[in-house]
Amino acid sequence: MINPIYIGYDFKVEPLQPASEILIAELGYVGFESFVESEEGVTAYIQKNDWNAFILEDIHILSSDEFKITYEFNEIEQTNWNAEWERNFKPIVVDDLVTVRAPFHEKPSTKYDIIIEPKMSFGTGHHETTHMMIQHILKNDFKEKSVLDMGCGTGVLAILAEKVGAMQLDAIDIDNWCYINSLENVERNNCEHISVYEGDVKLLDGKNYDIIIANINRNVLLADIPHYAKCLNANGILLLSGFYKNDISLIEEKCNVFLLKLEEIIQRGEWVSLKFIH
Repeated sequence: MINPIYIGYDFKVEPLQPASEILIAELGYVGFESFVESEEGVTAYIQKNDWNAFILEDIHILSSDEFKITYEFNEIEQTNWNAEWERNFKPIVVDDLVTVRAPFHEKPSTKYDIIIEPKMSFGTGHHETTHMMIQHILKNDFKEKSVLDMGCGTGVLAILAEKVGAMQLDAIDIDNWCYINSLENVERNNCEHISVYEGDVKLLDGKNYDIIIANINRNVLLADIPHYAKCLNANGILLLSGFYKNDISLIEEKCNVFLLKLEEIIQRGEWVSLKFIH
């Protein structure tokens, strides 16, 4: 496979929050697929094939009077990415139980140790949504459960699900780079029960799961919730994230149509993660 070329945007943001969160969400809607947050703002990456000179025209926060956002951009060869993320990627610890780290970090003392090399895939655990989904996994019983990780990114959530006891797992992402990266990370963590697929909800036909994890954006979730409900077993659990507190009513309304009941909300900043029961 030929490694893709990326365009990198370096955004300086004042004040930092909630502007950075809003900026990341809006950039995600137009095709940016990886983000590194810093004390000054956000660095965002998009594949050159998905980029055009007018890509930022629909990023409304850039014209907001509430925030000052400036940016520069340049083309980045894929071979430079490892050095880029190594400079920024630090281990994270969730609830003193899970460490998400790179191969070059020291082995931690936490109960669960996840090693990932994210490259251009979303899901290092640094973003609020991934962090909250990890918390949901820690709170719920995954022992001998069948699990779907939809929009798996790096595969970090499926990897943790296996580590806490899940026995049959599918990890799916529409992006080829995420698919390849998940395969690498599943092998890196010696997982034995995770099958990784490249595609979308069409792959769910005829499938059934006890637990479904989906950390995607709001619009994709709203479109895909009917498919999740169809393949979720009775008394199954649906864990959703990738959207803001203001979006809860929209997500809940859609889920209620399919008899999915909201049971728990986790919030970090303006981002939320929801647990529904079938």
